[in-house]
Amino acid sequence: MRILVVEDDNLVALGIKQGLIRAGYTVDLLESAEDAELFLETASFDLGIVDIGLPKADGLTLIRRLRSRGETLPILVLTARGSMEDKITGLDIGADDYMTKPFRLPELVARVAALIRRSNSRAEACIRHGRLVLDTARHMATLAGEVFELTGREWAILEMLLLASPNVISKERLANGLAGWDKDITPNAIEVHISRLRAKLSEGNVGIRTIRGIGYRIDAEEQ
Repeated sequence: MRILVVEDDNLVALGIKQGLIRAGYTVDLLESAEDAELFLETASFDLGIVDIGLPKADGLTLIRRLRSRGETLPILVLTARGSMEDKITGLDIGADDYMTKPFRLPELVARVAALIRRSNSRAEACIRHGRLVLDTARHMATLAGEVFELTGREWAILEMLLLASPNVISKERLANGLAGWDKDITPNAIEVHISRLRAKLSEGNVGIRTIRGIGYRIDAEEQ
């Protein structure tokens, strides 16, 4: 999952980035509303974390502009303003959740996971598919009742496939979910990760089907 953090305090931004990377997310950082508005015209993300107190246009202005052009990106607002009015304003103009600074990183990570699940119509932290279970809260997977070891990229691909199920997810969407602007994930690399996942999942009779010319879909069970 790819997350955009719009925060002009470098220490805060780097702390958020490191915490989210440890939780398995790909994270990109921007310092201004203007840059975020521009880059969201060409790049797609699974969630945005937006600080209200940005230079020039503030975070609330950014959210208004994004929502006015039809952007449905889930947004978590960070604010040093503790007033109820500011919180209500943020939610009213289209933010999905808010946290007041200072905040605890584990809570931020938990809220991020909850917002992403909600945006994919998933209420529970555990995603179940056949004999495969992904516990997104504890970042632990099991297959046929046994602990299922995954690399960071394998986890990310599998989570995207499960959240999209039963729909097909494109190779480009998978690559975008893995790649920050400082990385280049090629279609061939996606194919390698998919191949390795297939081999691991075969023990639990869970398959990944290639839909030629479109992308991939995870099957509940292979016959």
